[in-house]
Amino acid sequence: MATIDRAGRVRRHLPTQEARDLLALVGELSEREIRPAAAQEEATGTFPRATFGRLSAAGLLSLPYPGEYGGGEQPYEVYLQVLEELAAARLTVGLGVSVHTLACHALAAYGTKEQRAAHLPGMLGGGLLGAYCLSEPSSGSDAASLRTRAVRDGGTWVLTGTKAWITHGGIADFYTVLARTGGEGPRGITAFLVPGDAAGLGAAAPERKMGMNGSPTAQVHFDGVVVPDDRRLGEEGQGFTVALAALDSGRLGIAACAIGVAQAALSEALAFTAGREQFGRPVADFQGLRFMLADMATQIEAGRALYLGAARLRDAGEPFSRQAAMAKLFCTDTAMRVAVDAVQLLGGYGYTADFPAERYLREAKVLQIVEGTNEIQRSVIARHLVGPS
Repeated sequence: MATIDRAGRVRRHLPTQEARDLLALVGELSEREIRPAAAQEEATGTFPRATFGRLSAAGLLSLPYPGEYGGGEQPYEVYLQVLEELAAARLTVGLGVSVHTLACHALAAYGTKEQRAAHLPGMLGGGLLGAYCLSEPSSGSDAASLRTRAVRDGGTWVLTGTKAWITHGGIADFYTVLARTGGEGPRGITAFLVPGDAAGLGAAAPERKMGMNGSPTAQVHFDGVVVPDDRRLGEEGQGFTVALAALDSGRLGIAACAIGVAQAALSEALAFTAGREQFGRPVADFQGLRFMLADMATQIEAGRALYLGAARLRDAGEPFSRQAAMAKLFCTDTAMRVAVDAVQLLGGYGYTADFPAERYLREAKVLQIVEGTNEIQRSVIARHLVGPS
């Protein structure tokens, strides 16, 4: 569904003129507003909240959701290519849009008609920003063992506990929270929609990370946070099903972001090796380096085809959990390999902050961890192939 020209730019083949116009808009916005500020704002740890406001106003935070609630009604095949374009300009933005979309999923898929009418318009196009609260300090990959508890008190629930590794933690306007309402295991978990300004909700200082310094990641504390029952999403005890359904889609978002980072790294490597001369000719003329560039481009094309294939299954209403895990695994491993090679191709320059290659390398690493580590993806794939271990 896409080819790469000699400058490393992606030429996409999209299903409709509307989709082509949409990707053109995203490309223009990325080049005008996102990419020029990326290096400086990542270096200073600046979160681009104003950019997210403009993305919301342009309808880019609502793409895969129903039009009746302000959504863009775009297929995942198109939405994911938007994420890739944004992530290629700056991962903080692409990943942030993916997390926001994930945070909206439970309400859109499991909320009542009244809940969707009350909350989705603001979440999709009203300038609000969401966060998704599943992981905890003691339960990352083993999400079914979470300990944050919600206790019914008449017509309300009282939430107590701590969530960890929360993207947009402390700055989000709303949180989709998974909490334990019953016994141990996956059947005792329920989903809630919690406003960001709820009494008793607080956040720790953001984590100090290897990369993505402009994207705040923090623990979020719930100290007796009172949530009305009309903010419970789905049935009591249905929360783990809600979480898994969201994660399948979220993994495709991470896969698309990973290919965006890989594409940016390849474009940087192509531009550098074409302009850098050694021994009287461009570095790109040396066969060993040409083969590295060829391998990088091939891996990117394969990853893009894999995530788009999974997206088409989702758009057709077919099962796609196995393909989502494969896409997340392959695309994020690809991003890491391509980023490492980009640094190598730039030589000493690749190791300096004067060029973006080292930032792409630091950012690629986290994509192998978030939305389920790549070891978990292999477990998911194997379970689909040969059953539970």
